[in-house]
Amino acid sequence: MMHNIILKRNNKFINGTVNLTGSKSECNRALIIEALSKGKVRVENVSDAADAVLLAGILRENQESRAKSQEVLAGNASPDNSEIENCKSEIVDIGPAGTAMRFLTAYYAIQEDEVILTGSKRMKERPIGILVDALRELGANIDYEENDGYPPIKLKGGFKQQTGQISIKGNISSQYITALLLIAPALPLGLELHIEGKLTSRPYVEMTLAMLETSGIKHTWEGNVIAISNQEFTTTSLYVEPDWSAASYWYAIAALADEAELFLTGLTPYSLQGDSVITEIMANFGITSQFRDGGVHLKKRTNLSPAVSLT
Repeated sequence: MMHNIILKRNNKFINGTVNLTGSKSECNRALIIEALSKGKVRVENVSDAADAVLLAGILRENQESRAKSQEVLAGNASPDNSEIENCKSEIVDIGPAGTAMRFLTAYYAIQEDEVILTGSKRMKERPIGILVDALRELGANIDYEENDGYPPIKLKGGFKQQTGQISIKGNISSQYITALLLIAPALPLGLELHIEGKLTSRPYVEMTLAMLETSGIKHTWEGNVIAISNQEFTTTSLYVEPDWSAASYWYAIAALADEAELFLTGLTPYSLQGDSVITEIMANFGITSQFRDGGVHLKKRTNLSPAVSLT
């Protein structure tokens, strides 16, 4: 039986402070960078989004497993029975997390671990072939476990780079491009990525490169070619900015109010996130945005919103 719930407020004035979770887009990139940096990069303000929490857990378990394996090889520890039984292939289930599937495919492709990467029923219907083809061209050993071009996939370790140059279409998901760029510094020959046609998700690629640069990784971008050489990460912290997508909902609430005074913590005027453009859009609705005190102050006064015609 369905029930209607009606929320009422006596006036249309809103004020208060909002603490936003970290950006999922930034956090997922930062977690892969942290894992590849061998302890040099630390992530701060990890997002509590389900995808980011899942990815953080998988990478943490992988790092712990590798550390224990190194102790066993050094003779400082003995493997237990479960480790012996699972030494050939670990099953990593990412559920419905599409970003995790793409980023982990690239990450595990250059590790020594033998991993079966799988997910939910819907995830098994989402193509991964473009990324697998690119990684195979680089030298990765990857097999499909069920249907060609789709998860689950087996990443068999033993990566030996065959080339430093690959091409990829610019109109595909930026997550494919980002996955390749994130592992580029760890490739013995580096990576020269040729983008074919127009790059449709440029802001997300720029976000990836900016986060890598913060971590000490240099790149060049000339025309349609992005090049990253083999290089070491520097010791640093990556602060994950709060999520501008989440902030946009508070801007919408402020726009619908007669008056509003809100403080959204942690946001900066120089964001890597494309959704930060909401400050410019909502200025047309009478909302001012002032960046101070470690965040952004939203303010709206009565009768400042323009008339909007819906057609």
